Amino acid sequence: MNTFLKILLVVALTIVALKFSPILLCGALVGLLIATVLGAVGLSLLAVLLAVLVGLAIALSPIWVPVLVVIGIVSLCRSPKQAVTA
Repeated sequence: MNTFLKILLVVALTIVALKFSPILLCGALVGLLIATVLGAVGLSLLAVLLAVLVGLAIALSPIWVPVLVVIGIVSLCRSPKQAVTA
């Protein structure tokens, strides 16, 4: 393919790209808007999930806090295991 045809092809593709650029720009903006909305919904769902988990941890604290205290005391009183050397 000679140089003239390559230049002609590049010019033709540029004209086509310029003709379709408003459509592509609108599509990109709509896609960005959809991604923003989905991201906001995702973040709000993540915040709700975190709030539920914190509420559950607070509600169950009379159970797991004493268990952690007992486990901590047992681990402090237990003798450390000897390191195995090969």
